[in-house]
Amino acid sequence: MSLKAGQLATGLALTLITHSTLAAETPPIAAGAPPKTAAPSSGLLNDWLRQQSSGFESWDIGGQARVRYEVFEDASPAFPNLDFQKSGVSNDNSYLWTRERFHVGYKTSWVSFYTEAQNSDSVWDNDPKNPGADSFDLTQAYVKIGNIKEFPLSLKVGRQELSYGDERLLGLSDWGNTARNFDAAKIRYEQNGSWVDAFAGRAVVVDDTRFDEVNPHDWLFGVYGSTTKLVPIQETQLYFLSRNTGVGGTVTPRDIYSVGARVKSLPGKLKGWDYFGEAVGQFGNVTQAGQRREQQAYAVAFGGGYTWKDVVASPRLGLEYDFSSGDSDPNDGKSETLDNLFPINHKHYGLVDIVGWRNMNDVRFSVGLKPHKKLGINVDYHMLWLADTHDYFYPQSGAGRNDYGYARNSSYDAALGSEIDLDVTYAVTPWAVLRTGFGHFFTGSYIDSSKASSGGSTDADWAYVQATLSF
Repeated sequence: MSLKAGQLATGLALTLITHSTLAAETPPIAAGAPPKTAAPSSGLLNDWLRQQSSGFESWDIGGQARVRYEVFEDASPAFPNLDFQKSGVSNDNSYLWTRERFHVGYKTSWVSFYTEAQNSDSVWDNDPKNPGADSFDLTQAYVKIGNIKEFPLSLKVGRQELSYGDERLLGLSDWGNTARNFDAAKIRYEQNGSWVDAFAGRAVVVDDTRFDEVNPHDWLFGVYGSTTKLVPIQETQLYFLSRNTGVGGTVTPRDIYSVGARVKSLPGKLKGWDYFGEAVGQFGNVTQAGQRREQQAYAVAFGGGYTWKDVVASPRLGLEYDFSSGDSDPNDGKSETLDNLFPINHKHYGLVDIVGWRNMNDVRFSVGLKPHKKLGINVDYHMLWLADTHDYFYPQSGAGRNDYGYARNSSYDAALGSEIDLDVTYAVTPWAVLRTGFGHFFTGSYIDSSKASSGGSTDADWAYVQATLSF
């Protein structure tokens, strides 16, 4: 089924209206005038307030408004068991998401505070859980004590974001319309290009019907360290993460411990080359089908690329491989499927958001272009297959697909298929950004075989348009 032209046109019109409004507010540069080097901006509202009075130098006041329209055809994160179902079901989805944020912060030499409120709305979503909606709520509210110039230790306490590395295990989930935050305490030691964080907190559960509160049964503990001194051309990171959930919460009981390492080349150190790598192993235990199982899982991700900086459009070619173990035997008392904790999937394993970092292989070819300083174009091609067909085909989050032909289909070929993505970003101004993208997923033999007895399979499409205004 092709994309609904009328639906996509509606979303495009909304974004173009926003684009026209923003462009109209930007005065043209006089012909022949020399380019001006703008002073570093602290945000539109902060800059204006500080021009009015020096008393605002210690304040941080601003916000963001974002609108995005998405269309899914024959696949949707809302109904993963219906993904690629050719007939007999309704597996299309489209919605308009809007999000407004406003923050106020204040800092002295040793103490600062920060609060952020957010309102998220969702229209036309077929998902009864309506994950894009969360009426006016508190997303951040913390106090930070410390002055790294005077003393290497600092403390941050309150509702806050936790984001580390490439966010494969712990990220902000900013692509979503609501927030991912923790009520947490974090201690940082930082000195001479190195830092170590130790933190403990509970995940905040988004609930559109009431004030967002933590899940008292879902605890996250961690130690995460980073240095640029060990290998001067790269950032080297080591981490230990512990997720402990008990009986009575909304999350399956588990005590899972993740030990990992990550490296990433520093910008400009390798004359156009770049690379990254990450590996994580997990142990502990998790409850599955009422039985406590020993956790034995691992995952790796690595890749690199080259950027021709002196060529028109500064093209970058990249190659990446992602792997996460799957469960080879559901009856051996072990769980070999990675728990990907609180990840970001959208930017890693395909924009259509079909898979997460669980029981998977992904080879990714990337082409990046920057034909203008305001314009970025990225094209990705993913080749995807299961790590172990004795385990489920997992969506980006939640339980494995286990209906409408999906199951532990161990006799099927492992090939899930391939995906091609286009993503375009245009910065109208530093504070107004437009994005649009398209993805097509070509089903492979595993999906075709899974759907053969329930109506057959079909490819899936996805597209979006988005406008963001920061102030």
